[in-house]
Amino acid sequence: MTQSTRKPYRGISLEGRLATWYARTTWKDLGEFEHLAQQLAKDLPEGARVLEVAPGPGYLSVALAKLGPYRITGVDISQSFIQMASEYAKREGVVVRFIHGSASDIPLEDSFFDLIVCRAAFKNFSEPLKALNEMHRVLKAGGRAVIIDLCKDISWDDIVSYVDRLNLGTMNSWITKMTFKHMLLKRAYTREQMESLGAASDFKSCQIVRSAIGMQIELLRRQPVAQQVA
Repeated sequence: MTQSTRKPYRGISLEGRLATWYARTTWKDLGEFEHLAQQLAKDLPEGARVLEVAPGPGYLSVALAKLGPYRITGVDISQSFIQMASEYAKREGVVVRFIHGSASDIPLEDSFFDLIVCRAAFKNFSEPLKALNEMHRVLKAGGRAVIIDLCKDISWDDIVSYVDRLNLGTMNSWITKMTFKHMLLKRAYTREQMESLGAASDFKSCQIVRSAIGMQIELLRRQPVAQQVA
């Protein structure tokens, strides 16, 4: 896949018991969510509007909400995750708005957010180019989008090492490794494919940094030419 606008399957919507399993599994990674929230908060002004696309159980949005007076919204295709995330935010004593919607048709207004973040979900979007363009649409001029996801050409040894560090227990560890092998790696992008998608999108380009088993893609909604000159 290079600049294809659609993948040959519908986006994943985890519901019911599958959503519960995912929430329990990713809870083991809570420290990573908190670390990422701290990194994102470094560049955020007070009162910044933040959108998380596909927040799942809401761990990252809630971690970020604890760090400052930000206005945070999460959009997820799963009704189960919307309920879980809303209840989690309430238990943790923070205000985060979680709403139902698709990444390729974000139900929010234009030019509204300072930051968009999407972690471990972009590879599952059935319309990746449209999702990027929707992120561009709802960002303010000068705003940025950060996508963090699995890299397709990562080694199997690195995946095994990553999962083993999560201490999921024998059965959950095996299930997670098989999910990586038979589903997630097949849907993931190479660096070159993400660069191609970024160039084809309304962002026109992207910057990519590799990580342990994935990559971080940064996209900027540029200021209008007249404002750049001024």
